[in-house]
Amino acid sequence: MLTFNEKLAIIESFPELERKNVSLGRLNFQFPNSISDKKNIVYHLHPNGNGFVYAGKSGDYETDEKGLVNIRDFSADQLRKLLQSAIEGLSLIEKTASEEAIIGDSSEERWIDGENNQLILINENESWNIYYGLNLDASFDTYGEAEAFLQEEGFSRK
Repeated sequence: MLTFNEKLAIIESFPELERKNVSLGRLNFQFPNSISDKKNIVYHLHPNGNGFVYAGKSGDYETDEKGLVNIRDFSADQLRKLLQSAIEGLSLIEKTASEEAIIGDSSEERWIDGENNQLILINENESWNIYYGLNLDASFDTYGEAEAFLQEEGFSRK
């Protein structure tokens, strides 16, 4: 388990977040550029190491009714990944006209490799399709197959 100071250092490494002191030595961190009314990303980080991070609708975490995940036992990597996911989920992603034509109303995931190549994963017509720009790169029957392929190719979720 990370200490309060270790968690605080990780959270403060995200310049998008603003620290807000609350009662009993607890801290909140807000994302002022949120596209929703939801501004608190970190809620009640306590000196004992307990606290919550907003996971929203990512589906990757078990959340309470407010979309919060308890981070008491998170590792440094888990905490960074959750914070990045929360920020991205509340950020406005500007899509190009071609991306908008492909994505439409579907939800997408963006994946990136070490050379900043970006792929878009979309669930369309009961298939998981991977696009590079306007080009369909690969198609899979399940999300797990698409995810495994992307990871094997050196991509990680953005």
